[in-house]
Amino acid sequence: MNHTALYNSPIGPITFTSDGKSLSGLSFCHIKATDTIDSIEIFHKTRCWLDLYFSGRQPDFIPPIKPIGTDFQRRVWHALLEIPYGETTTYGNIARRLGCRSAQAVGQAVGRNPIAIIVPCHRVVGSDGSMTGYAYGLERKEYLLALESKAQALPLLQSHDNEATR
Repeated sequence: MNHTALYNSPIGPITFTSDGKSLSGLSFCHIKATDTIDSIEIFHKTRCWLDLYFSGRQPDFIPPIKPIGTDFQRRVWHALLEIPYGETTTYGNIARRLGCRSAQAVGQAVGRNPIAIIVPCHRVVGSDGSMTGYAYGLERKEYLLALESKAQALPLLQSHDNEATR
């Protein structure tokens, strides 16, 4: 049985899908607020993760996920999970790490990522560091990267201020 739920994020509504145990999808949508929302444990964990993330904090866990795709796609999505919070990489870098000759093939797999944000496809940029396509719009990608950048900078500012007051 497929379960669905809705989360209202600062950049639009997000739909979750699950088999009841693991998250299989997370995407921005145009769902009506009156649609049925399942309340199962995986959705509680996903909401907690997103609450932390959108509050500008790096979540210290990943809810159980089960993205459905080809072996190659799952390898690419696993590589996305290894991109550090607040950092970016390129399609070419991922291709080299996976021993793949085609950055374009990696780009296609990234574009088919079924679990947005948690599997951070927004952290992949062009070879020159430019913003490249994002299935949910470049404005959202820029927002997510800026959110992570600010969260990374915040502890440094706080520790600097603490040292200055000593």
